[in-house]
Amino acid sequence: MRTEFLPFSRPSITEEDISAVGDVLRSGWITTGPNVTGFERAFCEYVGCKNAVALSSATAGMHLALEALDIGPGDEVITPSMTWVSTINLIVLAGATPVFADVDKDTLMISPDWVEESISPKTRLIVPVHFAGAAADMAYLRRIAARIEVPLVEDAAHALGTRYSGAHVGKEGTSIFSFHPIKNITTGEGGMFCSDNEDLIEHINRLKFHGLGVDAYDRQTQGRSPQAEVLEPGYKYNMTDMAAVLGLRQLGRVDEFIRKRAALAIRYRELLSEIDEILPLSVPPDTTRHAWHLFIVRLDTDRARLSRDDFMAELKKRDIGTGLHFRAVHLQKYYRESMDMRRGMLPNTEWNSDRICSLPLFPDMTFEDVDDVVEAVKDVLRK
Repeated sequence: MRTEFLPFSRPSITEEDISAVGDVLRSGWITTGPNVTGFERAFCEYVGCKNAVALSSATAGMHLALEALDIGPGDEVITPSMTWVSTINLIVLAGATPVFADVDKDTLMISPDWVEESISPKTRLIVPVHFAGAAADMAYLRRIAARIEVPLVEDAAHALGTRYSGAHVGKEGTSIFSFHPIKNITTGEGGMFCSDNEDLIEHINRLKFHGLGVDAYDRQTQGRSPQAEVLEPGYKYNMTDMAAVLGLRQLGRVDEFIRKRAALAIRYRELLSEIDEILPLSVPPDTTRHAWHLFIVRLDTDRARLSRDDFMAELKKRDIGTGLHFRAVHLQKYYRESMDMRRGMLPNTEWNSDRICSLPLFPDMTFEDVDDVVEAVKDVLRK
């Protein structure tokens, strides 16, 4: 048994990363500045997208998307319930209605067929989620969105470095990435809004900083331009240079991080194939590069005669940390009580929500750490 706790995730921060942040602190310019601009440009180059706007979080990006697309009362947004609650909360706070589509039982990707069935005259937006580092079926989803003439915004929080049919997720269309500490790269907190829609990008840039007609950082004067005026009410969602310089350094190592994650995931899959009670996710066929943001398994609770929550608690006793991504949003207290959500509405989502568990996966782990996790899993199931 381990004597040191293994968290389910830990950011990979080097002394050089820390020094780079220190340099920004010493520079006298710590808010939105040249490092944010550099990070946006480097991100565009890596993903292949036309435009990128660095923000304080991916949640900020989704909020601005809903605002810029004028999503509000009477509108419906189709999205999965198997997602983080922030997207659903924002839809409701905008006065719109989330319409939940079920997911594929073994990939946890939003079902395009279910999206088709969820369309109504009130549908104004589709928000698919790229899950755990794999990609949703974007070709099918884009055809649906084009046919009914509604925008599609990809939740790519898990998908930096993921490739769909050979292309980076985020290269085309509109997508939102996350740099939370558990993600494949981190800026502490942060997000990136990417789009090939120039008008939308201009709107996001304006909304992110009080609705002013110029950016927070004037690239010529490095000061407040006298002509800056509020063109519409906006928010305070700009990224700082302290965060951006960390993002720049992390982005330079993202492919190395993914290679390490993939090697660990392969070892997990080999060792867990011996355990009948553990069911890893399947990889969608059009995911040509899996970024392995998370390593998610499902516990066969009937065979194990153990609940998922008890399974996670027993692993913690053995110094193994785990995560839960995610509890179905439609079954959480507020949505049950305020929107009359109930079990039986989304069978695949609900089956997985009761059984999923994220095992430790981060670049600084070793194969020996994976072996310890698998041995702990076996020990829990034996007892």
